[in-house]
Amino acid sequence: MANFTLADVRERTYKARDAWWTVLLVDPLASRLVRFTANRTNITPNQLTVGALILGLGAGACYAVAEWQFLLLGAVLYHLSFTLDCMDGKIARLKGTGSVFGAWLDYIFDRVRVLACAIALMGGQYAATGNVAYVWTGLAVVFLDMLRYMDALEIYKVRSQMRNKLRQLQEEARTLEEAARRAEGGAAAATAVDQDLASAQGALRPDPEADMEDRVVGDTTQQANLLMQQEFNRKFPWYARIRNALLRGRIRPHLISGIEFQMGVFIVGPVIAAAVPGAIIPVTVVAAAGLLAFELVIIYKFWLSSRDYSRAVTRLENKIAEYRARFPEQVTVVDHV
Repeated sequence: MANFTLADVRERTYKARDAWWTVLLVDPLASRLVRFTANRTNITPNQLTVGALILGLGAGACYAVAEWQFLLLGAVLYHLSFTLDCMDGKIARLKGTGSVFGAWLDYIFDRVRVLACAIALMGGQYAATGNVAYVWTGLAVVFLDMLRYMDALEIYKVRSQMRNKLRQLQEEARTLEEAARRAEGGAAAATAVDQDLASAQGALRPDPEADMEDRVVGDTTQQANLLMQQEFNRKFPWYARIRNALLRGRIRPHLISGIEFQMGVFIVGPVIAAAVPGAIIPVTVVAAAGLLAFELVIIYKFWLSSRDYSRAVTRLENKIAEYRARFPEQVTVVDHV
């Protein structure tokens, strides 16, 4: 059997930044369970993913009953389900047993769990009260969960395409830069290209909220990811201080993400409703408002980033065209290399 320590678990599996719910309420328990599971069992990440779904469906069954005791039990089961859901990724990173299929399975089962629990929770409340507002609330929960993850995937895809474009332009500019140096016998001609390269590289630095990154604590390159877009920092200089304070505790500035939204709906709401009937809808509304507010911040930051990117790419393309016009013989040689 393996002999992983808690330090190993934290170093290899803790994300450099994570949701505050995970950092404060899940990781302390999950890390110990991961250590035991990795050292004493042969349980695989995919088995944990299936177990998380089963517990989630169990939570949904409790929500459907709609009585206060079952609402509390459902909240506990949902939290345990999410803990197992966190464990599967940690086990995969710790043992190096992750797979593309496992990542897909985890994503699909997460969506199934949210859908099932939303139907059960709001359907149970509707059956108990006859209030049709619960039906609309359930639809809103499913829609917001879908919107959040679709938006995250699309932004990640677009930013990846933007980075690929930058890399292609940078490679071409560097090649032309070398040709210019050879043609003019020095480095002076490359100064403008260097400036535009720096501008292009700075336009699309990693964004801890928009990019779907899984860097862990032990990754020594994580500090580079704390840099945000230039224009956003210029407009909101105070943001960096808040961000850095949170990141010292591994908490990402995106304080109400899909995780906190789910926990608000499926844990906080049922717990409060057990004592205060009718509290589920107000709690869901508050969680939804927080989720939408932070998603708008991400979209705004992405918009600013795209403007920086477009300006930098235009300058770089113009510089490439200028070099091609000034040094056609060297460009011809470069194009045939």
